[in-house]
Amino acid sequence: MTAMLNRVYADYLMPSRLGEYEALVRDVAAAGYTQMSVREFFRDIHGNDRPAGNAFVHRHDIDSDLRTARKMFAIESRHGVRASYYFRLSTLDFGFMRDIEAAGSEASYHYEEVADFAKRHRLRSAEAVRQRFPEIRELFARNVSHIVERLGLPITTVASHGDFANRRLKVINHELLRDEALRRRCGIECESYDAELLRCFDIYISDRKHPVYYYPLSPFDALGKHTNICLLTHPVQWETNWFESTRLNVRRAIEEMAWRWA
Repeated sequence: MTAMLNRVYADYLMPSRLGEYEALVRDVAAAGYTQMSVREFFRDIHGNDRPAGNAFVHRHDIDSDLRTARKMFAIESRHGVRASYYFRLSTLDFGFMRDIEAAGSEASYHYEEVADFAKRHRLRSAEAVRQRFPEIRELFARNVSHIVERLGLPITTVASHGDFANRRLKVINHELLRDEALRRRCGIECESYDAELLRCFDIYISDRKHPVYYYPLSPFDALGKHTNICLLTHPVQWETNWFESTRLNVRRAIEEMAWRWA
């Protein structure tokens, strides 16, 4: 019951946390960190053990809620902050993405071809999914090509989306990009879960739904204690959006039922 009440509060009743986000951006700057995108950080560390100076990397996964994503971008623009925004196929907004790139930030792809393919074809085992990887790689390549063509700009880093199907199958979307030929074909320099990237962060923080908010600790508490910090955020967890929350909850319920009865 407590978990259900917390979910209802997080999805429909929680006051906006965007003031907290703006305070964080200010505090990060005051603490002497350079606030940058995943792409910028990766290129800084590529071929080196550590980037110079303190770095605070902002990664936004746009699972849903473009409205709040735009508000977060407006906050960052006011303070000269650069960040990475990863869009699912269902949240692509090419005008917004071009605005992000024009501001010096990064707009790229939050991919989920493995989970989507498994659900569409009712694949129920890891072995069955991996046997279809050649087809899934082709699907990924086509999607990347479509995004690049519509955006009018290359994409060089991507981020794997996590889905209940990935957890059930124990096959992560990131497995797809263990194929170096696929990376070269698509122009992908870095995946956001690459070990080469992650080892350069002193701490990796992700936002969480109410009542936890952050894991493993608050980014405010990390300032001054860690040199290179990555903060992963999801806009829907910073401001309630009734329409988006309801749409996602209904979609998830339908997909769960389809999976169960397939």
